[in-house]
Amino acid sequence: MLDDRAKRLLKALVERYIDDGQPVGSRTLAKAAGLELSPATIRNVMSDLEELGLIASPHTSAGRIPTARGYRLFVDTMLTVRREGLSPMGSMNGRGLEGGQQPQRVLSNAAQMLSNLSQFVGVVVAPRRASVFRHIEFLSLSDRRVLVILVSPDGDVQNRIIHTQVSFTQSQLLEAANFLNAHYAGLTMEEVRRRLKTEVDALRGEIAVLMQAAVNADPDVPEAAEDVVVSGERNLLSVSEFSNDMGNLRRMFDLFEQKTQLIRLLDVSDQAEGVRIYIGGESQVVPFEDLSVVTAPYEVDGQVVGTLGVIGPQRMPYDRMIQIVDVTSKLVSNALSQPKGS
Repeated sequence: MLDDRAKRLLKALVERYIDDGQPVGSRTLAKAAGLELSPATIRNVMSDLEELGLIASPHTSAGRIPTARGYRLFVDTMLTVRREGLSPMGSMNGRGLEGGQQPQRVLSNAAQMLSNLSQFVGVVVAPRRASVFRHIEFLSLSDRRVLVILVSPDGDVQNRIIHTQVSFTQSQLLEAANFLNAHYAGLTMEEVRRRLKTEVDALRGEIAVLMQAAVNADPDVPEAAEDVVVSGERNLLSVSEFSNDMGNLRRMFDLFEQKTQLIRLLDVSDQAEGVRIYIGGESQVVPFEDLSVVTAPYEVDGQVVGTLGVIGPQRMPYDRMIQIVDVTSKLVSNALSQPKGS
């Protein structure tokens, strides 16, 4: 627990560092916090904050900078979000986020808008498409590897490899496929999962095993590139935390190319209400120490269907990012929920 003096100093330090990106020294901190304290007293408080892991001292400076833990405490207990000051928001609704637009265009415009307003990276995860199969086939690849071929109602073909506990003959695989096509075709994978929970005892052993393996192979996140829209990756080139370290910058760009990993990064918040903030280094959610992610779910007709957010450095103005992400999620929800042509 921090006393009020330590909280005020930490808050002032984080805000000052976010503003100018320079380590904060004792004299600067005293002025920023508006406290009449001696330099020795401030140094003692700074030392306590450093022992708690809330701030750190770079080797090249006598000043301090916030750690991921310090940012987290700041965001959770000290951040005040002002509702004014977002003048660009007034024109957002006229730039592709109005009702009647094609959904993919709305999402693309939303990602670009997030990037333009934040000057970081805007990301939007598109709504998941229900995985419905019209026809299923199994093909034996080796002793315990089976290729699952799923044909959707519109003719799309998906191939998945499953690993089984026992070996199946091709005749067993054909029999299982015929049964599943007769009884489950036309259902979504989620509907099949639910039915299998109640019907598995009544099914033949090999059929139950194969069907459970097939639906469990259905990915939890979409894999197609069009299911995630990224805008503004080049903005990271102007972020000193990344531009000064080419290896770090390369890892950032790799993240944006690996769309599936990016979707997992944002999907953690699609069941949460409101804006969520994830700060790098504090969990497996954000894979890089220097990254922070501000996300919010968006809805269609009251149902959460996807996530959008801003990805940038830990040293970001969180109050402004919260406003940008929050307003954008509401505008996207409104645009996608309006009937076509309204």
